[in-house]
Amino acid sequence: MPALAERLNRVSISASVIMTIKARELAAQGIKVISLASGEPDFPSPSHAVEAAHKAALAGDTKYPPQDGTKRLKEAVQRKFKRDNNLDYALDEIMVTNGGKQSIFNAFMATVDPGDEVLIPAPYWVSYAEMAKVAGGVPVTINCPQNNGFKLRPEDLDAAITPKTKWVMINFPNNPTGAACSQAEMQAIAAVLMKHPHVWIMTDDMYEHLIYDGFEFCTIADVEPRLKDRTLTVNGASKTYAMTGWRVGFCGGPKALIKGMMNMQGQATAGVSTISQAAVAAALDGPQDLVRERAEEYRQRRDLVVEMLNAALGISCHKPEGAFYVFPNIAGCIGKTSKGGRKIETDTDFAMALLEEKYVATVQGTAYGMSPYLRISYATNIDNLRESCGRIQEFCRELS
Repeated sequence: MPALAERLNRVSISASVIMTIKARELAAQGIKVISLASGEPDFPSPSHAVEAAHKAALAGDTKYPPQDGTKRLKEAVQRKFKRDNNLDYALDEIMVTNGGKQSIFNAFMATVDPGDEVLIPAPYWVSYAEMAKVAGGVPVTINCPQNNGFKLRPEDLDAAITPKTKWVMINFPNNPTGAACSQAEMQAIAAVLMKHPHVWIMTDDMYEHLIYDGFEFCTIADVEPRLKDRTLTVNGASKTYAMTGWRVGFCGGPKALIKGMMNMQGQATAGVSTISQAAVAAALDGPQDLVRERAEEYRQRRDLVVEMLNAALGISCHKPEGAFYVFPNIAGCIGKTSKGGRKIETDTDFAMALLEEKYVATVQGTAYGMSPYLRISYATNIDNLRESCGRIQEFCRELS
């Protein structure tokens, strides 16, 4: 058999995907598995977005799309950036991609040369590091400890930047921790970046509307406008509007960067489904009440999960400001043995034993660059959360 590419040896399969597959395999055997592994909202897509897609299809809007996005959607994105983020982007500074992930991939492929460093605050979404590797870059993690609320400390960022640094990734509210930065905290990060003009900045704002307890979201190009000409602001419809399957992301950035990214996208996938673009334009320009209503429901879920996890023996759970994840510390469970006989030496052992013995799927913190933790998604209904957290409590009680 002919050989596969060497680059595959540098790239790992997403741990959340692996756990989701294992959960589905157990479910196929008739076992009632509750998955807390997937970062996918359980709400339906907005009805007016679905209706807009239907109308677009019936009207014959089914041809090849412009490579950078339809004018209708780009104008809606332009309005969204101004309304929500106080950012003014010209239409040639905006690009529509196949999910937010492709915005990040395009950017790396358009800018990263072999050996360039991509700084990634940890814990981090697993794909950042893998995409940097595919582009030939070197992911460099910066530890964001729990005692700082899982947030990036400016002095740690400053110490990590070298002449080889090409990008700094910013993702707050964060996947997997839910941590979010205040205006003052983001200003401190921006002050560091002002000292290093050779560095590109990418801010993944996918969870911007999922914030709680009166917390106010901010994005770095608004906090420090002098960074705007080297910042790529990435967002999308997946989390805010529960439109994961429509596969629409978008970004705003300097014209030259967007042009390079468009070239990369043209060689990979070209444009995004016209039907999906019509739906997302309707979501962005339509009523936003459901966004706030769903955020309130997520808050209630967060509070339940944090309370129940903190009641589990050996677990300590930080209460995050946003997103729909918690990242509990399971250090108190390490070194013990499960009722089924599995030795819990790592967070991976914990996650596998929990799935196999109590049929609750989570993802080990090791996959996100920090252990011993778990990532738990509360993007599921309150009954599932109550049941699954009860199973986690029982699993912890039975450790010996």
